[in-house]
Amino acid sequence: MLSHSTEEELASMPLLDHLTELRGRLIRAVLGFVVAYALSLTFSHPLWLFVRRPATQALLALGYPPSLYVVDPLDGFNIIWIGLPLVSAAFLSAPWILYQVWAFVAPGLYRRERRWAGAFLVTSGLLFIGGGIFAYLVLFRYGLTFLLSIGREEGLGAVVSVNLYFGLLVNVVLGVGILFELPMLIFLLTVIGLVTPAFLVRNSRYAILAIFVLAAVITPTSDVVNLALLAGPMCVLFAVGVAGSFVYTRHREGHPLPWKAALAGAGVLGLGGAGYWLWRRR
Repeated sequence: MLSHSTEEELASMPLLDHLTELRGRLIRAVLGFVVAYALSLTFSHPLWLFVRRPATQALLALGYPPSLYVVDPLDGFNIIWIGLPLVSAAFLSAPWILYQVWAFVAPGLYRRERRWAGAFLVTSGLLFIGGGIFAYLVLFRYGLTFLLSIGREEGLGAVVSVNLYFGLLVNVVLGVGILFELPMLIFLLTVIGLVTPAFLVRNSRYAILAIFVLAAVITPTSDVVNLALLAGPMCVLFAVGVAGSFVYTRHREGHPLPWKAALAGAGVLGLGGAGYWLWRRR
């Protein structure tokens, strides 16, 4: 954490010194990305095995050879040695880049604002990573299997291009990661005064409709199961965002939070979920 004297020094900097500080932070961020890219190049082979795994599992499950095919002679080089390390470096260097952004912005914020902003950055990063993991482990795997199974009984075989496969995987993982930022978007809109908890609850039906439309665009298939796999967690994240908006609004207005009612509601939901799970296990 920056000391009080350092904060005063940065706060009193003239414009040229601020620009110099910005240049230094940008250079550090770029160097961090370069180091992450070099590290990713070193592990290109195991990274590619990890990325290829959903295709291998889907093809084997349907009785096809577990191979991806090169259409353009440069596809293998462009993906394994350029595209994949770039995507990996973006994820690896994200904490370092976010720290550089934080270190540049933090001295100009009040102590309470720094506390909120720090939690906002950390939570945003965790939600994005969680969305990417969910997309890779659940959504893309089942969606790819469904897509490759279409036409199989009619004699249509599966020949998967490595270029198209990698592009589809990156689009789904990044798209779902961005969608998982929904609670932070709701919180930010609440902070700047564009929405209120009452407004969100009153228009929740339109928000849920928008969630299903976005899920239909992002999911690699058009079937109901894969649509529900993404739309379901998104609806939960919307509810989490509304709850966060309510907590922040109550805190800003100086009203006590109804913890007893919240705990009672969580207990009822937990018992209901446990009862449903036990009923399904019979």
